[in-house]
Amino acid sequence: MASRLDNQNKQAGESSNSPHETSAPQAGPASGTKPEPRIQSLTGVQILAVGACAPELVVRNEDLAELGYDADWILQRTGIQERRRAAPEQATSDVALEAARNCLQQADLAADQLDFILLATMTPDHLTPSTACVVQQGLGAHCPAMDVNAACAGFMYGLITGMHYIHSGTFQRVLVVGADLLSRVVSPKDKKTYPLFGDGAGAVLLGANEQNPGLLAFTLGADGSGAELLWVPGGGSREPITDSMVAAERQYLQMDGRAVFKWAVRTLTDSVTAVLQHANIDKNDLDLILFHQANMRIIDAASDHLELDRERVFINLDRYGNTSAASIPLALDEAFQQGRIKRGDKILMSGFGAGLAWGSAILQW
Repeated sequence: MASRLDNQNKQAGESSNSPHETSAPQAGPASGTKPEPRIQSLTGVQILAVGACAPELVVRNEDLAELGYDADWILQRTGIQERRRAAPEQATSDVALEAARNCLQQADLAADQLDFILLATMTPDHLTPSTACVVQQGLGAHCPAMDVNAACAGFMYGLITGMHYIHSGTFQRVLVVGADLLSRVVSPKDKKTYPLFGDGAGAVLLGANEQNPGLLAFTLGADGSGAELLWVPGGGSREPITDSMVAAERQYLQMDGRAVFKWAVRTLTDSVTAVLQHANIDKNDLDLILFHQANMRIIDAASDHLELDRERVFINLDRYGNTSAASIPLALDEAFQQGRIKRGDKILMSGFGAGLAWGSAILQW
């Protein structure tokens, strides 16, 4: 699923521009407070290559009938028709490694030329070591590597973090991977959440280019007052693994769907409005819109509030479901393959999920 980028990628330079920041109010999900996250710009950094990996096994809505699911109900409530499932022997690092290899191949870059690896995931191979270190070893790289856990907002957190390292001159080439096997943390008995999620990975290679505007505007945010609206309560230091914990299925994802839906629509609308205002860009000047592929009803509601051109809103959740941190890079790779991204395009991206955490940005490709 990797894509080949144009020759401009090999002409990247360095940037000496400084981020510019403002702030915009956004309401929290449960506390009623109005935190003011910073809205910033980050120029002189670009995406040099993209790559992705989706497991081979396709699970259609009809395939879930034996578990008591209604295929039409799933489609009507979520917009999802099928999703990918990792094989039993596959771990998150396996799909992450494949996406990373595809990305480096298209960039024509050897793994030992990487300066840093950031891997966004909420389903690591192990509690320790980090899955990023497993990917580093698999690639044959020799650079620092670490995981980032911001759930469905994880790729946006990793992307912006990696771009800051490039902008500061600390690193020249940063690989950012978003990968999750959500099928491992949802219970087949939970009919409200099990059909939503799929497995996959996506990757981007970042580099400097003083001629590229990079991030015209971005914001990251979090509100822990809504932590229990979407969480895996068991298996950590708060609630270690015990027979009783497993019997109660506390190791699986739990979600207050109604509350999360309302929060997601509001947060998506507010954060997108904020970055558009900061970048002084009219929504009609956006070339492509990539929202986290969580649920079609969330995307539809936010698009209606923002009065977006639906032709520019990229959708692939019908075929992949919610892949958490892999969602946006999977969409980036697929959109590029389809010829929907070219140099100079303005791309709106927004991720949101457990934490509660979110990140929105306007990237000039």
